[in-house]
Amino acid sequence: MLEIKNLHVKLEEEDKPILKGVNLTVEAGKVHAIMGPNGSGKSTLSYVLAGRDGYAVTEGSATLDGLDLLEIEPEERAAAGLFLAFQYPVEIPGVGNMTFLRTAVNAQRKARGEEEMSAGDFLKVVREKAKRLKIDAEMLKRPVNVGFSGGEKKRNEILQMAMLEPKMCILDETDSGLDVDAMKLVSDGVNALRDEGRAFLVITHYQRLLDHIAPDVVHIMADGRIVKTGGPDLALEVEKNGYADILAEAL
Repeated sequence: MLEIKNLHVKLEEEDKPILKGVNLTVEAGKVHAIMGPNGSGKSTLSYVLAGRDGYAVTEGSATLDGLDLLEIEPEERAAAGLFLAFQYPVEIPGVGNMTFLRTAVNAQRKARGEEEMSAGDFLKVVREKAKRLKIDAEMLKRPVNVGFSGGEKKRNEILQMAMLEPKMCILDETDSGLDVDAMKLVSDGVNALRDEGRAFLVITHYQRLLDHIAPDVVHIMADGRIVKTGGPDLALEVEKNGYADILAEAL
């Protein structure tokens, strides 16, 4: 589904490379996790895939179901089925949560040539999905993320993901700042979306999130590239021993 080959990236204003030849394949129906020390390039990878400004791809490719992500705009990537859950979701004062969600859903449906969702149908679906994620109805009436706690912001991102139904979901340290209960709720929302036609790339520092999500594959990233790949036991090894032995072997 997601195919990344020899991806090299630098900041547009600097010559210093950040990604130095990332190779990664994420298959449909699978959950891949990326772990690694700070500054290894994990978040940069998610930003580049989503189309954030400020980064220059100097070599390599990234495709989603054969579609060249690097040649299309961020909104086109989203319409193609790519979703990024941010580490720090932004507040959008003056824009109601329901308005934001319905506009996003219908913009993507229109881009795919599908019929827009009516107000009645949208309301029915969003209430059902919000209930499953234990999102209070009052949250839906507030401006996007304004006054939300860290856990509420992350649950709101998972609600957006549930409504948009992307086929490639990237979670950039979505466990950051969450307490145990909030992490469990977010993980439950992710697990509810798992199916054979959807893939996940979960970027995290902590085994505790993976305890809930149970990835199929774990990658260790360091110095701008993936240096080791294994099963769930690799995350347990990192939790127990840290990165020193892995990095000494790989770098």
